[in-house]
Amino acid sequence: MLQQLFSPSVLHTLDLIGIFVFAISGALLAVRKNFDVFGIAVLAEVTALGGGLFRDLVIGAVPPAAFTDLGYFVTPLLATALVFFLHPHVERIQAGVNVFDAAGLGLFCVVGTIKAHDHGLGLTASACLGLATAVGGGVLRDVLANEVPSLLRWDRDLYAVPAVVGATMVALCIRYDALNSLTSGAAVITAFVLRLFAMRYHWRAPRAWHRRSTAVEE
Repeated sequence: MLQQLFSPSVLHTLDLIGIFVFAISGALLAVRKNFDVFGIAVLAEVTALGGGLFRDLVIGAVPPAAFTDLGYFVTPLLATALVFFLHPHVERIQAGVNVFDAAGLGLFCVVGTIKAHDHGLGLTASACLGLATAVGGGVLRDVLANEVPSLLRWDRDLYAVPAVVGATMVALCIRYDALNSLTSGAAVITAFVLRLFAMRYHWRAPRAWHRRSTAVEE
């Protein structure tokens, strides 16, 4: 189904762009944590490829694309080199990086859902793997950096919710036989725009109803 919606060259290019941007976010966190160059590279690779690796292992698409396409492995290393030498400049364009990160989130939640369904999973499981594809690398990044994953923190702008919306849109389109390049593109754009709005207006998920704890986030 993916090949019917996107040409292989376009899909590959979009994948590499998303991987590069995710890798930058991982490398920047490693710099803030004072990691050495190896640690920066590891965090960049994990952030960029973790979600896709998890999806491919679950659906049995082995060996995963990250191990069969050299570009998938090398792209995070390029991001590592960029951040290693130019991290003060990259930090200054963080807003721009966040925009591309939002675009990668939208793309990966859609592609992940479609790929999971192509391998025989049901709609709900496919949507869940679409979400995992989009946010899994970020979760692994935060765990390795000894931080509470961003998507679990109430004081962070919505990140997983836009991916859930995008993946759900794809699942519904598959259910009603309406998935095509137009509707899949609409799902990508919807997740992308929701994430941009969340960053712009600081949308956050609600905490527990009638929450009595006075604990604050560290």
